[in-house]
Order: sequence, then structure tokens, then C-alpha cells
Amino acid sequence: DKVVDLIDVSFNHDGAPPLFSGVELMLDNRERLGLIGPNGAGKSTLLDLIAGRRSPTTGTIDVGSTVRIGYYDQIGVELDPRQRVREAITGGRREPDWQDAALLESFWFDGDAQWAPIELLSGGERRRLQLLLVLAQKPNVLLLDEPTNDLDLDTLRVLEEFLDDWPGALIVVSHDRAFLERTVADVIVMDGHARPSRRPGGYAAWEEQRRSSMVRGRIADPRKAPSTSSGSSASKASKAKPSEKPATRSPSTLRFLIKDLEKEIKRLTKVKDRLEVKVADLAVSGDHVELTRLGGELTAVLTELEAAEEQWLELTDEAERASN
Repeated sequence: DKVVDLIDVSFNHDGAPPLFSGVELMLDNRERLGLIGPNGAGKSTLLDLIAGRRSPTTGTIDVGSTVRIGYYDQIGVELDPRQRVREAITGGRREPDWQDAALLESFWFDGDAQWAPIELLSGGERRRLQLLLVLAQKPNVLLLDEPTNDLDLDTLRVLEEFLDDWPGALIVVSHDRAFLERTVADVIVMDGHARPSRRPGGYAAWEEQRRSSMVRGRIADPRKAPSTSSGSSASKASKAKPSEKPATRSPSTLRFLIKDLEKEIKRLTKVKDRLEVKVADLAVSGDHVELTRLGGELTAVLTELEAAEEQWLELTDEAERASN
């Protein structure tokens, strides 16, 4: 039976550059997919399209007639603070059945905790309950958008175990390598430029392939190779001892650079989020001149953000080597 098919799907806000284009995906009923890439590449938007919350700019999305989609996004379903936990799971219309009870107990809502008023729950407990409300719908396609952001480690471990035996299809957006390694088999890389591409083998296989490509690129690019045309350079090279190693930065210097870069990534992310809101508002109001201008700004910020994230990866790799 058909699950979800995406055929030549693209999406962009009116007047803005496409977030992505040419997405082709045929989801099977036991799929385990991760969506990876820098912030702003459209990963959450792609989940919105699959869930039917948005419509693609071009292309088609076909959802099978028996598909039930559960979507745990970064906002979560609205909770009624007057309800108790067990009432929220059933909608207050019936008593929890054995499946509801098992789910509640698995995710640390056992005994008296099931009778707790929602208004007394902590922020983490509310996010855990919002996850349960999605799972209690008994979906056969589950979409998880950055689940590791707000869930505590104990809940994440339970979720991983739940997904191990869960018989449906799964698509996860996450920057958490460990969670992706545990839950998905393949990844789709969305870098904001090239057509999103599927990479078998999960996050680790993609990361290894990415690093190998970077090394090959450095070797193949003559601009990055040492010059031998200068006599003085050749002389210096000939005098270099075979045992000499290129100078490396100290761990403390690298920590400083990484911390500084993380601040810049945080700043760029805030700018990106603000621009995306403005672009979405202008798409409704129809001010195409301003929309085009802000679309250009958004593209520039996304480029800066991607470069900063790439530099962060390189610095963390260097710091890891320096500490060994």
C-alpha cells in the first residue's frame, strides 16, 4: 500500500528563493529516515508539507488512504491546564485502555502522576505529555522535529526503545548524532543549495563521506597545494625535516574560537528566524518589492550561517585532534 510519495516537490515563500526543490521520496511502511542539514535549509518545512500543514510550491505529495500521521513538532499540541494527565491522553471522553496505561507508564507517568493536573506539570513534563499525545493517536507514520531539544535523557532513552519495536515509518529532524544513529537507517541531506539527496547508512556514513570529500577537494584544488615555482620556496621545502609537523593551535585557542563561533551562529540563527517571519508576513500582505529585498537578505544570512556551521565542524575536529 502507498504510504507517502513526494514527486518533484519544491517550496518557497512568495518572491523568496526556494528553500528546496526537486525532492523525490517514496516512503515505505517501515522507513527510518533522518533529515539533516544547517538551520534554515527547510527540514521542518518539509515535515510540514508531509503532514499537510503547508502546500508545496510545485510538485505533488500523495498520502495513502490508510496513513495516520503523527507529528511531534517544536511547539507541541495545546494542553488544557484544567485537565489531568490521564484525561488528556483520552480526550476526557473515556477511561484509558490498557494501551494508554502502558504508554503512560513507559514514559514515566505512572500511579499518582497520571492524576496530576496539567497546570502543575513542569515544562519538561509538558513536553513529554505532548509527545505521548502524538503517540496515543496510534500513527503509522511518525514525524519528529528536533525531539532532543526539550526532552530529558531518560525520556529520550524510552523513546528510542519505543521506536525500536514500533512498526511504522519514521522521519526525524535532529542535530543529535547519537539519537540519529540509534533511530534511523538513512539520511536525507538538505544543505540549502543542492537538491536534497538520500544517503544510505545513517549519519555516520554521511559524515565519513563528507570528510572524505573535503580531503579529496583539498588535494584536487591546486590553489590549496603548496607552490613549488619559487626557488626560495623550493629551497625551504628541501630543507624541511621529514619529521616536522605543521603548526597547530593550542586547545585553549581552539576553545576560544569555537565559543566565539557558537555566539555568531546563535546571532545568525536569530536574524534568520526574524527574517523568515517577516517574509511569511509579506507573502500574505503582497508587498512584492519588500519581499524580494528581504528574500535576498535571508539568502545572504543562510549562506553566512552555513559557512559558520561548516567552520564550527572543522574547528571541533581540530580540537578533538589537538586533545589526543
